[in-house]
Amino acid sequence: QVQLVESGGGLVQAGGSLRLSCAASGRTLSNYAMGWFRQAPGKERQFVGAISWSGGWTYYADSVKGRFTISRDNAKNTVYLQMNSLKPEDTAVYYCAASSRTDVRMAVGAVGAYHSWGQGTQVTVSS
Repeated sequence: QVQLVESGGGLVQAGGSLRLSCAASGRTLSNYAMGWFRQAPGKERQFVGAISWSGGWTYYADSVKGRFTISRDNAKNTVYLQMNSLKPEDTAVYYCAASSRTDVRMAVGAVGAYHSWGQGTQVTVSS
């Protein structure tokens, strides 16, 4: 089982940027498609974006499209979430997740498509 640890969260003003990292251990990250999700207090976990094992495809939620970018460096066993033009509504705990499903592209936004999760990192955007 792969272990995931997110980092890079913090407090930022609206319009600012943050880059989150998700470091993997235990297994090589190149075996997995990776997703980013977020959860605000009192709300369900929400899909943010995902990237294939090779980086050949990416998907984003409409709410972050054009502002967030997912990338990966398999040599460093790390996936990134670059967040630009942040808004107060982006405030949440952000989680990375791994999927070994060969059909993950069919359910890329589903929490159940991912089997390994990090502990999350808090992102707070002030207005």
